[in-house]
Amino acid sequence: MSLIDVRDLARTFVVRRRNGALTRSRSEVRAVHDLTFSIGAGEMVGYIGPNGAGKSTTIKMLTGILVPSSGRLRVAELEPSRQRTELARRIGVVFGQRTTLWWDLPLRDSFELLQKIYRVDAARHRRNLEEYVELLDLGDLLDTPVRQLSLGQRMRGDITAALLHDPEILYLDEPTIGLDVISKGRLREFLRTLNAERGTTLMLTTHDLQDIEALCDRVIVIDHGTAVFDGPLGDLHHRGESRRTLVVDLVDEAPPIAVPGAETRKVEGPRQWLTFPAGASAAPIVAAVAASYDVADLSIQEPDIEDVIRQIYAGG
Repeated sequence: MSLIDVRDLARTFVVRRRNGALTRSRSEVRAVHDLTFSIGAGEMVGYIGPNGAGKSTTIKMLTGILVPSSGRLRVAELEPSRQRTELARRIGVVFGQRTTLWWDLPLRDSFELLQKIYRVDAARHRRNLEEYVELLDLGDLLDTPVRQLSLGQRMRGDITAALLHDPEILYLDEPTIGLDVISKGRLREFLRTLNAERGTTLMLTTHDLQDIEALCDRVIVIDHGTAVFDGPLGDLHHRGESRRTLVVDLVDEAPPIAVPGAETRKVEGPRQWLTFPAGASAAPIVAAVAASYDVADLSIQEPDIEDVIRQIYAGG
């Protein structure tokens, strides 16, 4: 049974522009149209696309902030815009560029206020808070005002705040934006644990493809307001013909590297760029390079999600 069910969803905005001193024009912008998908309980789904594709508009309709212009929308068997208060007790939302915490209050006070707002049983709230404080390493920060927290610390606080009332669904909008590598890794590991142990359904919107690869088995790609792909991430890469890049720094300059499964696209002094299909494993290519060349360093660059989408459209 679908926990999130979207059928032929559309959202149109009216834009008014001033044309001269006395006249104005009116036009309609379709942010979302003909959008259809369903998400089952316990799924971890990446919801991705370029800027302006309609991702945030979709999330706002799913949470009841925006009312759809047409179509059918059900979340946990509720109609979000009409049953927003009831739905709020069953979902959690984290916006990477906004906080739901009180700026001048210590974290502890923000969490206590949320317990009152959601009317969570005190014992249940205490158990959840203890668990998330330990998992997200917030113990030393509970008495720190939110305005004094780093971005990574605040993000951990926001995720805790979104989960204290045991939501069935967690929406994450750019949750790792601006975080360092260590903070990203901790956050991803926590979300995997949350999904595995509590069965929380996750819907993740991000431009960081590594977040998607680390967390999601399924990807929905939206562009120009409608879904252009829905399936496993590997199938997306295959359809978009995207390629990963292995950047190799050799000890000395050398002719273009030749190893099975990869193609050398660029050479600058001792540095070379090798590309290979995004769905292929990098391990045999790295092993072949290391076995045949004197390597000083190497790294892997993931394909840009917007490039993947452009490739999908270029191929029709």
